[in-house]
Amino acid sequence: MGHQNAEELQKNAVELLAKIKGKELSVKERLAIPPQEMPAQDPRVRRNNMNEVTTGYSAEQAQLEAMRCLQCKTAPCVASCPVKIDIPGFAAKVADGKYGEALSIVLESNLFPAICGRVCPQEVQCQSTCTVGKSLKDPQKAVSIGRLERFVADAERASGKMGIPALAAKTGKKAAIAGSGPAGLAAAADLAKAGHSVTIFEGLHKPGGVMIYGIPEFRLPKEIVSREIETLKKMGVDIRLNFLVGKTRSLKELFIKDGFDAVFIGTGAGLPKFMDIPGENLVGVFSANEYLTRSNLMKAYDTERADTPGFRAKRVAVLGGGNVAMDAARTALRMGAEKVYIVYRRTEKEMPARIEEVAHAKEEGVEFRLLENAKRILSDDKHRVTGMECLSYRLGEPDASGRRSPVVIEGSEHVLDLDAVIVAIGNESAPLLLQTNPDINVTKRGNIIVDDTGKTSLDRVYAGGDIVLGAATVILAMGDGRRAAASINELLAKT
Repeated sequence: MGHQNAEELQKNAVELLAKIKGKELSVKERLAIPPQEMPAQDPRVRRNNMNEVTTGYSAEQAQLEAMRCLQCKTAPCVASCPVKIDIPGFAAKVADGKYGEALSIVLESNLFPAICGRVCPQEVQCQSTCTVGKSLKDPQKAVSIGRLERFVADAERASGKMGIPALAAKTGKKAAIAGSGPAGLAAAADLAKAGHSVTIFEGLHKPGGVMIYGIPEFRLPKEIVSREIETLKKMGVDIRLNFLVGKTRSLKELFIKDGFDAVFIGTGAGLPKFMDIPGENLVGVFSANEYLTRSNLMKAYDTERADTPGFRAKRVAVLGGGNVAMDAARTALRMGAEKVYIVYRRTEKEMPARIEEVAHAKEEGVEFRLLENAKRILSDDKHRVTGMECLSYRLGEPDASGRRSPVVIEGSEHVLDLDAVIVAIGNESAPLLLQTNPDINVTKRGNIIVDDTGKTSLDRVYAGGDIVLGAATVILAMGDGRRAAASINELLAKT
């Protein structure tokens, strides 16, 4: 693995690059270049710190990985990218060592490449259709597009050359954004580039949404999110914190009192789901939202400097199999847990978490208890968690989503000794804004209904991200934000 031999990876990259640099490579020669492994911290070390797990490509590794791109004319990767980055174009520039030009190409479609390069599930988006992966009959050998995106963003930041995109002349129009998560930030960027005056309203005391409170430091350093937000501020975007649209101001007041010409709602899916089993109200049971927010936003892990109370558990079970479950389990290790379990009622094949995140969790010592689920949570006489009674499952026929349904094995009850349980089975839409605006059409699950342009049932009100999609990914939310911004730009050009 990369964490064991970063020096060897670099030595191999330097030697191979010296042999092929400057040559006109055939398709066969490009396919023969080995995929470049991402160097990472040793898992025995990193499970005890909050520093970023992966350390990023070197210049030589990035050039070699970019040379693996076949420069397909059909570019299926672009069609699979939610924000339609010109991937062959930027890969060609990386291969030539022109990192600034590569970044410029990325920034035309995505203002936050350092974030997306780290947390977006490229393996099920742009990389899933990569011709290299298909030619080698191994999707994991596709060109590592996300790692290249991260590399060029980091390289330009380090060089101090990161500027801001070109801005159109001021239009005199005003747009409001509710929520500063990925959808809101992407919409703000495109609206500001079009010359509109943009104000983001954020309910928390820090901007960034799920990227700040949800995704751990070791996967997405908060400094990177802050730097990307600083770019928005340099573009003239005003960010107002501790301002809850729906409570501090209603949607109507944004139009009537503040004079906004359009509003974009990107308030996310912040209401955690629970299992509805006995014992979920015990001391030591958390939603993943609360657990991760205490750690990420309020830095509960930093016991020397933060006053945030952090629950110090020794034996922790995390219920769920998505990225949030992996984040919670790996955070629990870093918070001092001696034993951490992922309890998931299907097999690893059905897990929605990224392959890389599952691999990192295993390397760090998280134990996966598959085809199991909680029946009830047990306690002592002080209502503190002492364990969890679980059931074993087998997989039956596929359900509506296409995944095989778990079926309980009768008489399979067994107990795990625990002192904390973290529930990470998903989130629902943040309800406050919808409760105060009953005129917005929503689904049964409380997701806002929008048309193909991102417009809601209300005039001049658009929405995107998790409030529309349910809990989705950073890049899908950004795609929603960009789509809605394009519609708002069109609307404001006519008025």
